[in-house]
Amino acid sequence: MTPIILTTLNAKYIHTSLGLRYLLANMGELQDSTRIVEFTIQSRPIDIVESLLAEKPQIIGLGVYIWNVEEVTRVVALLKQISPETMIVLGGPEVSFEHDQPPIVAMADYVMTGQSEGGFAELCGQLLAGERPTEKIISPAALHPELMEMPYRLYSDEDIAHRLIYVEASRGCPFKCEFCLSALDKTVWPFNLDKFLEEMRILYDRGVRHFKFVDRTFNLKIEHSIRIMEFFLQRLDEELFLHFELIPDHLPERLKDVMVKFPEGSLQFEIGIQSFNPEVQATISRKQNNEKTAENLTWIRNSSHAHIHADLIVGLPGEGMASFARGFNQLVALNTHEIQVGILKRLRGTPIIRHSEDYDMRYNPLPPYNILSTNKIDFQTMQRLSRFARYWDMIANSGRFSHTCPVLLGEDPFARFIQFSDWLFAETGQTHRIALNRLFELLHRGLTTCLKVDADIARESLAKDFVATVNVSLPDFLMEEKSSKKVKAGKTMPRVHKPSSNSSRQSRHVKVS
Repeated sequence: MTPIILTTLNAKYIHTSLGLRYLLANMGELQDSTRIVEFTIQSRPIDIVESLLAEKPQIIGLGVYIWNVEEVTRVVALLKQISPETMIVLGGPEVSFEHDQPPIVAMADYVMTGQSEGGFAELCGQLLAGERPTEKIISPAALHPELMEMPYRLYSDEDIAHRLIYVEASRGCPFKCEFCLSALDKTVWPFNLDKFLEEMRILYDRGVRHFKFVDRTFNLKIEHSIRIMEFFLQRLDEELFLHFELIPDHLPERLKDVMVKFPEGSLQFEIGIQSFNPEVQATISRKQNNEKTAENLTWIRNSSHAHIHADLIVGLPGEGMASFARGFNQLVALNTHEIQVGILKRLRGTPIIRHSEDYDMRYNPLPPYNILSTNKIDFQTMQRLSRFARYWDMIANSGRFSHTCPVLLGEDPFARFIQFSDWLFAETGQTHRIALNRLFELLHRGLTTCLKVDADIARESLAKDFVATVNVSLPDFLMEEKSSKKVKAGKTMPRVHKPSSNSSRQSRHVKVS
């Protein structure tokens, strides 16, 4: 029997919930009475409920996010039907705002909003003592990081061996970009750096080599950034991999001097561009020096070994297709390793909602609350751009088509790729579950028929990519017409993969698919 269970549904098994581990680390005298049990959204709700109730818990705390709210809603409905006496406490961004909207709120006993490290243990103590707070919505004061117990020793040996390890050296964000929940933060709170680095040392000594930093602005306080990077430089080996999120226009020379010391395959930077349009940036309260951003991206690409994952958003207020195309082409010209094309989502609580009327912004009423149309982009065009984003991820971001992409994109990458995207959807009616061999064949046909690429050029570029990535003999359509001898498979080239994220800011990795 476990009196308190903390649980959530991750997008994939490889993900771990840092939030649940923070709660457990700060349970105080109730820590021994609390256990974490994680599931994935692929699990059947009724099986999840059976597993949870087998522990006979009095309290179940559930983390609710945009990617799991539908599945968690079904879990809570079953829990309340089978075991109504079990008290359900919800937390997470999906239930921290607009409490009258999510149906799951009505089914729960209590909802904790915001950061709950300081309030969840207190609530559980009251409930176990037979006290029932009268208010359903509880908004505890956030604990200052100096007062928090760090969660990193709660990563299990199985987590370390098989799952992503998330860490944070600071919490909060000073910027007010209206599409992001971090716009609600009042400041940035750093954790005690000595204590944090000691926890990182323990993780490293336990075998962790891939560290995913979830700090919104890792390079905000340069002294801390340098100390953290130097800490890992002292422990550098062939397996070490670090993921940081950088402010794109803030890259002082002192930080550059440290960055260049990391070898290829050890650093990945997630850099949010979102839009290069100054008017759109002003509308969404995003402060960004575009000239400095381009200069820094060029330096990282040409002078360091870091892998650049850059983000653009489709559907921001005031940005039409032509403006997005210019920004996309600009980012392609900067030669970043990946461009993540994201479709705007209206996260609960974000200030982006203030633009809904002025820009006729219409969102999907169901998760993931993606933008459906604006006064600049109609529904049909938004659908085209959504397919563009999916196919771009499948082809350009996969790393499998390094020889073919230059041929595919030509002098006008956006125009060429959306033309190919439209053709590909007309041919297949699919945006998922396209087998790799079939994708090669579709690229061959699309290049030669839709984009009018010379047949020999298309075949040669695709053949190089096929040999490097598929690791089997070439199919007939990639063979030279006058040759009957098949090209043998070569060594598989390294390629970039991103695990599915728990949110728009989840882990991306160059070594783990």
